[in-house]
Amino acid sequence: MKIINITKKAVFAFALLSILLISSCSDYLDRPQLNSPDDGTYWTQESNVRLFANEFYTQFFVGYNSSWTLDYSHFKGYVFSDDVVSKNVQALFETSVPSTLGSNSNTSNTSGVPSAPAWRSQYAGPTWYFGWIRKSNLMINRIETRMQGILSQEASNHWIAVARFFKALDYCRLVSVFGDVPYFEQEFTTADKDIMYKDRTPRNEVMDNVYNEFKSVLQNLRENDGNQTLNRDVAAAFISRWMLFEGTWQKYHNGDETRAKKFLEFAVEASEIVMNSNKGYAIATDLRTLFGSDNLAGNKECIMYRHYDASQSITHCIASYNCSYEAQDLSANLDVVRAFICKDGNVWQSSTVTDAKKFDLANLIKTRDPRFEASFFDQLNERAAALLFTVKFVDREGPRLTPPIPAKYYSNTNTNDAPVIRLGEILLNWIEAKAELATIGGAAITQADINKSVNVLRNRPLDQEAISKGVVKTAPMNLSTLPNDPARDADVTQLIWEIRRERRMELYMEPARLLDIKRWKKINYMKGSVKPDILKGIWVDIPNEIPSLVAETKKGITQVMKEDGTIVKFDGTNAAAMVGYYLPEGVKDRDDFTDRVYLSPVGKNQIDLYAGQGYKLTQTPGWQ
Repeated sequence: MKIINITKKAVFAFALLSILLISSCSDYLDRPQLNSPDDGTYWTQESNVRLFANEFYTQFFVGYNSSWTLDYSHFKGYVFSDDVVSKNVQALFETSVPSTLGSNSNTSNTSGVPSAPAWRSQYAGPTWYFGWIRKSNLMINRIETRMQGILSQEASNHWIAVARFFKALDYCRLVSVFGDVPYFEQEFTTADKDIMYKDRTPRNEVMDNVYNEFKSVLQNLRENDGNQTLNRDVAAAFISRWMLFEGTWQKYHNGDETRAKKFLEFAVEASEIVMNSNKGYAIATDLRTLFGSDNLAGNKECIMYRHYDASQSITHCIASYNCSYEAQDLSANLDVVRAFICKDGNVWQSSTVTDAKKFDLANLIKTRDPRFEASFFDQLNERAAALLFTVKFVDREGPRLTPPIPAKYYSNTNTNDAPVIRLGEILLNWIEAKAELATIGGAAITQADINKSVNVLRNRPLDQEAISKGVVKTAPMNLSTLPNDPARDADVTQLIWEIRRERRMELYMEPARLLDIKRWKKINYMKGSVKPDILKGIWVDIPNEIPSLVAETKKGITQVMKEDGTIVKFDGTNAAAMVGYYLPEGVKDRDDFTDRVYLSPVGKNQIDLYAGQGYKLTQTPGWQ
């Protein structure tokens, strides 16, 4: 596994180098100062190239991010999906073209964009910014033109592959947000206005270039390049993620089976590079240890992780938000809870497990897949909008804390390491890609395939606390006895439906769910009119489990829904009747939306910038 552990000194060096090499020319594109003497003398040794490349790491391998920054972090960076519910009206999709979605900053916390973190959460991707593309192209140019005879051919190939990887990775993210985006093949000067202000390149052309870049990357990246560095396995893991995204997008949005096959086959290939790696990746750790450990060195599941160290002032705040004293304005809804399979491997409607049809917290912990217990606190918590409190991203000690709070769980001083990308996801990418290929002429899925993927995850070790609560491993998936879920969409096979369920359980609050429902063309899952359970919490006996909700101050506020759909609101005298599915305070569905929200508009300022130079930047379809 690989580690990200960037010291403050190194961060300063990266930032300084960026200032020397890249200056802002607009809120659209950053260009290098070609007359800078530092640029002219910098490209003299391999260590300088490594330093230049390291600035990509905290942008693209975010983990828990750092300090108070939440962009793209596990948990807080992915709070816009059908998995969570809030009080009052649910977060809305964008309703109009914003004034700007550009940036002039090479940071994840994009300056100049109103409510930028909320916007990124909605699209799970970047703003209209091509500075990282520019940096990649600059790096390629400098290696090719200034370092011949300085770097060996092997080193040159490797570092160009590093630059190509980050360029292609950024284009995957940009395409997932905007669809068509300008594709910049190489570095250009400020005089090349026809290139600088080129209109959007069709998505298929961009992704064909990405496909070719990724193929080259896997041929030229080093298999090992020391700790804290990009290597072939890390690249293959991210390629697995994004080729699955594009393959399923092509299938479900465009109905293009030829292109779907191309990208899905690459997703399988990239996944197998990781699965067959000589580094011995394995599912050998329980989930709470995986996400709550202060040191993931030696963890067999982590393909790359980010290390935090208080002595170097490298900390984060995500664990604090998983401790029971903190508020969770969005919390798991009944819909995601119902997606957790029962421990006998059946859906709750047909499970033979005792009390499988009960949705109170105590029974859910005992009857559901262990990933439920690992994800949620074993006590209801009023600080969570729907009372079910997420604790997946902190160790066992964190949620039980009462003052005084140890320093590492206070504020932004958290030091648990973050899995950046892990084998669990790769196994699910692999089996989904193969299952999708089977529907368009590929080989049928075998039980051996299931045993290498889904059943490896179901056999994940349990820690002692889970075992003491009665949690047991879920029965293996068997192709001959797949659950017949009455909630399954008619356009999805039983097998693909169950693979999607595994993703939802395994990757809860990681960078997956919103991107998943978008690529499957299932954004309507975000409508309460389509899936009413996204607006509800689990079954609660309020007077006995959380009596604070039937205090005098909660008259006319606390409410539950009975099995028959009847809503009961607390009136000060009916506390005993407050038993049912919890409804968050004032909960209402989000405003209606259309399929245009699959892709983001381009800001008015970006379009005006083009127009001011005599060029046209086309708006995203549906947003004119």
